Amino acid sequence: MDDVVKIVNDIKAGNIKPIYFLMGEEPYYIDKLSDFIEQNVLTEEEKGFNQTVFYGRDVTIEDIVSTAKRYPMMAERQVVIVKEAQDLSRTIDKIESYLENPMESTVLVFCYKYKTLDKRKKVTKLLAQKGIVYESKKLYENQVGDWIKRVLAGKKYTIEPKASAMLVEFLGTDLSKINNELEKLQIILPLGSTIDPKHIEENIGFSKDFNNFELLNALGSRNQAKAFHIAHYFSNNPKANPLVVTTSTVFGFFVKILKYHGMKDRNPKNVSAALGINPFFLKDYDLALKNYPMKKVSQIISSLREVDVKSKGVGANLSQSDLLKEMLFKIFN
Repeated sequence: MDDVVKIVNDIKAGNIKPIYFLMGEEPYYIDKLSDFIEQNVLTEEEKGFNQTVFYGRDVTIEDIVSTAKRYPMMAERQVVIVKEAQDLSRTIDKIESYLENPMESTVLVFCYKYKTLDKRKKVTKLLAQKGIVYESKKLYENQVGDWIKRVLAGKKYTIEPKASAMLVEFLGTDLSKINNELEKLQIILPLGSTIDPKHIEENIGFSKDFNNFELLNALGSRNQAKAFHIAHYFSNNPKANPLVVTTSTVFGFFVKILKYHGMKDRNPKNVSAALGINPFFLKDYDLALKNYPMKKVSQIISSLREVDVKSKGVGANLSQSDLLKEMLFKIFN
């Protein structure tokens, strides 16, 4: 995110490079930077003759170079944006000749999503020498909560940790999807609001009481009634609560508890970092650590593997309801 801010600030200050190669697994920042350049480098009057948008599947490197070599009309610069540039991966090396001597009056932007260039290749080195190469990396799940908090802080909103955890649970690490939902909430809620689980449930549609996050809470505290109640809800709503997601989430939870048991350094900050969890939820892991001795955790992990195999139809043909009950029974007994 710091790299993105620097690129944006440099452009605002007039320090504009002739080439921006935006690549990586996370498309969110690639789109944001591309949109910023498209909207801000030229005035509205200049864009008609001096802004060109290509799509990788419909264009060749030769077409791009030909356009990039044109001089702007009644403007200081022209902007050439190549969206979905990953479709040009087999021929991208052909841009090398242009990179040797790029047009200073052209801002050439490549949006190379879901892939990266080999940093050892000549084309990558030339891109870095003549312009900006930005790699947008996928965030780990435990990093997304902080990202949500930073994005909202920039818009004068805050969010409760549980609400943030709900978004990550249901939307994963797809920043574009999460941002879309956050923007919906910002339309509804007054500036300065704190987003809570009820806002998520009422406006986005995720249950604040029946989700994997609450299931883990029930398991960690050994609240059997709550755990079985959630499992019953999951069984009645299988499409919204796939068994494979639930079992993998529970499995990951107990793997972290096992790892926690083996840690000598119990400093909260170090534990949170080692387990990849938000420090706010560390108290739940502390409780689970007390409720499940290491030997029991090992047995649970083994039984969860068995449930996972059965859920795939191997050795048994049980319903989701029966498999969830079996999973909980083995955890609590």
